[in-house]
Amino acid sequence: MEEPSRRIRAVHSDSTVTVYQAYSREIGLPAARDGRFPAAWKRDRMTWIKPSFLWMMYRCGWGAKEGQEIVLAVEISREGFDWALRNACLSSYARDVHPDRVAWQRQLKRAPARVQWDPERDLLLQPLPYRSLQLGLSGEAARRYADEWTVSIRDVTPLAHEIHALVGSGDLGSAARLLPQERPYPVEDEVLAPLRG
Repeated sequence: MEEPSRRIRAVHSDSTVTVYQAYSREIGLPAARDGRFPAAWKRDRMTWIKPSFLWMMYRCGWGAKEGQEIVLAVEISREGFDWALRNACLSSYARDVHPDRVAWQRQLKRAPARVQWDPERDLLLQPLPYRSLQLGLSGEAARRYADEWTVSIRDVTPLAHEIHALVGSGDLGSAARLLPQERPYPVEDEVLAPLRG
């Protein structure tokens, strides 16, 4: 079956959805140890969460980029994730969605969440012809993410390194079997339609 050009794919249960972020050791290690973000995690800054494991690997270089050495799987409530989507705005102007640039800028300024669609990646981190969600959280959304929506935080850096080593040795089959099993995330069409862009 052909993939739609934009779709949210994620590991999810009836009550939670898993997103990925990568941090320095100073943030990532205490977050994984305590299962919550430490006080040093800036709640007043925009933070981007990614439901796609491979897109996160592309972004952080399999946990090798400076300041992104610790890859976290953050399990958050679906209620929170859905709230962020309902209150999100596209991060860039889309003629088919917004009446004009001024209206989009006004919406963007007010919205506590931003949606960006980036090419999904394969195991070699090459772009695929369809896109996956990146969700930016700021203000109320960032605070609620850190202090209310987070259910658990796991350090998946060893998994990232193991998959990367298998890819490097050419064993793509074994690497693929270790990937988190992401599947389409159910979102009401009226929520997603203004975010497709």
